[in-house]
Amino acid sequence: MDNITSYRNTIQTLLTEYAAIPISNGEIECHTVFDIQQDHYQVMNVGWDGHRRVYGCVLHLDIKAGKIWIQQNMTEIRVAQELVDRGVPRTDIVLGFQAPEMRQYTDYAMA
Repeated sequence: MDNITSYRNTIQTLLTEYAAIPISNGEIECHTVFDIQQDHYQVMNVGWDGHRRVYGCVLHLDIKAGKIWIQQNMTEIRVAQELVDRGVPRTDIVLGFQAPEMRQYTDYAMA
């Protein structure tokens, strides 16, 4: 299995596991959105918490140029470390939510 196929499987498994965790407050559904053709992967929360509407992307990962880009992480899990624990080298993970000039100070890829 090539790296891209492996990365797709790893991302889909990780996000599916996260989406299966029940949300304790409100009537909120957690959906996975996988665009395998363009390599965009997201977890969305949709619903109501009392009178407050809940709608938004809580996790967003892309595969670009052979690397996994973490674009958004509004969760408590350490997504980059989870990927490393599942066999993805740090050199293939980009913290896309970090400013480009700050990425050099992380233990991950710059781009």
